[in-house]
Amino acid sequence: MNRILVVDDEPQILRALGINLRARGYDVQVAATGTDALKAAARHPPDLVVLDLGLPDLDGVEVIRGLRGWTGVPIIVLSGRAGSDDKVTALDAGADDYVTKPFGVDELLARIRAVTRRHTTADTADGRAGSQARVGRHTVDLAERIVTRDDGTEVRLTPTQWGVLERLLRHPGKLITQRQLLQDVWGPEYQNETGYLRQYMAQLRRKLETDPARPRHLITEPGMGYRYRP
Repeated sequence: MNRILVVDDEPQILRALGINLRARGYDVQVAATGTDALKAAARHPPDLVVLDLGLPDLDGVEVIRGLRGWTGVPIIVLSGRAGSDDKVTALDAGADDYVTKPFGVDELLARIRAVTRRHTTADTADGRAGSQARVGRHTVDLAERIVTRDDGTEVRLTPTQWGVLERLLRHPGKLITQRQLLQDVWGPEYQNETGYLRQYMAQLRRKLETDPARPRHLITEPGMGYRYRP
């Protein structure tokens, strides 16, 4: 993953990120508007996009939707907005992660490395035979839909528990919003039933986490959603 498109209307951010990313071997394209970003992405498809939500011509969410119409390239959102609603909307539209302004370059670089790892291993995570994940002292076989403790005991999950767990494990490290999980597992009419998710996440943690009260793998992002941390 070498070519990064940075989209921001603040010249100092474009300049600083361009310098730092090029110093680490990335080929950097820059754009100051949503329109220019979409044109640049179509002309020279990037391997990753760093996108500010507050652009002068298009909302960043519109840019995400425009990109998602033809590419699955990872997108990291830069947001200077204090509330979580805009971030959730961006994630629901197809962003992979977000960084809140002001941010440190080291943090952004870490997020870039993380989404790069996720997309590099996407073929395995998408369900080829034998794909597995670890949660505490358990091995989850996503192809066979079997959970086994280290002592060989099988852990039984209900179909709904499987639906929630599988959605998280197939996207390691990625924040999956509450709306996404509810729509994918229960259906679009359940998008506001967040109590369902809290209940099922608690059940999964009791079955899989070593210390359910202090989960290390099935992580809650308050007000946003959930994340599987390998």
